[in-house]
Amino acid sequence: MYKIMTAVFFLISFSLLSAENYSIEKDILYRSGELTDYQKERCRLDIYKPAKNDFSTVVWFHGGGLQGGKKHVPKELKEKGIAVIAVNYRLSPKVKVQNCIEDAAAAVAWVFQNIERLGGAPNKVFISGHSAGGYLASMVGLDKKYLDAHQVDTNRIAGLIPLSGHTITHFTRRKELKVNGKTPIIDDLAPLFHVRKDAPALVLITGDREIEMLGRYEENAYMYRMMKVNGHKETYLYELDGHNHGEMVPPALLILLKHVRSISKKK
Repeated sequence: MYKIMTAVFFLISFSLLSAENYSIEKDILYRSGELTDYQKERCRLDIYKPAKNDFSTVVWFHGGGLQGGKKHVPKELKEKGIAVIAVNYRLSPKVKVQNCIEDAAAAVAWVFQNIERLGGAPNKVFISGHSAGGYLASMVGLDKKYLDAHQVDTNRIAGLIPLSGHTITHFTRRKELKVNGKTPIIDDLAPLFHVRKDAPALVLITGDREIEMLGRYEENAYMYRMMKVNGHKETYLYELDGHNHGEMVPPALLILLKHVRSISKKK
């Protein structure tokens, strides 16, 4: 577990900066088959990638409580020698939370099916996102059934790096169940329900526990402990002092880059 001071944090330097060219391709439909108009609208992704080959890739899910938000490539991840695939997914209340997870899994499956063609390394695919996006990253990477539906082995993921994501059942799911948003539950739509020894590397990052959203640090601390109890060797927990739920994103992305680099070197 790590407690990070902001002043120290920004002294970290990364050698990922590159003079390479980057390209972006937008609004690629990642679902196939017979689709509704809403799926055609929302089930799309953007690809931001360097000109080189064998690059690492971060699949990025936006936040917004599973009820809002749209895909974007965080500026902190641009020109760092990696690809970023930014994903839109359907939103509540038009669909259920499980449908949001299914969309996220379909997008991750699309990446595994196409990343080599795009020049990326299929063994260096990381899943991340902030808040609701972090929740989706954890669910897709821990509950194997979602990628199994696409004949993709979840353990091909190089690392899960959720930023301030729920580890208990998401509050939008609790709303569906008519459970008060401040009443914690853990059902099969909670990442904590799916802790397992053989999961990909897991990097949990939150803001300061005193100013985070509704106990988000404590949820992640419990997830950290339960992964360790289950014998998982690569679980890390960071708390960013002085940063609230929204402010934690830029410094958290520096941690993400550090782990993407270190894990990728081992591949």
